[in-house]
Amino acid sequence: MLSPDKEKIKKLKKKLKVQEKKNAEVRDQMATQRTIFANERTLMAYLRTAMTVSIGGFAAIKFSDDLYLEIIGIILIPIGIILAIYSFIRFRHKQKLIEGHHQDYSPTSHEHERVHTSKYREDGADSLP
Repeated sequence: MLSPDKEKIKKLKKKLKVQEKKNAEVRDQMATQRTIFANERTLMAYLRTAMTVSIGGFAAIKFSDDLYLEIIGIILIPIGIILAIYSFIRFRHKQKLIEGHHQDYSPTSHEHERVHTSKYREDGADSLP
């Protein structure tokens, strides 16, 4: 290959590395958003289940004449309420963990690019190793 071609390839590789670092940062931000949405979906699933259990207990009490179904209904209603309370507690705990990880995260791609670019310019080198 010719020398100008090698230089073009080196420049393209350098641009590709910079873009990959930027893409990694975007992927990390998107992963955080997906985690938040997954936590919210889990809360909704818990609440849906809690409502179903409570409504099932209510229906067992109201629409049956059998004693054992009324007892089951009396048991299911508090279980549904407890499940709803648990789901909120779990959601809040996970949300705090996610926020903590998000605050601890520090993007490095732009800083990394700036430090390494200035280092190689000071050394007189044309490209990254």
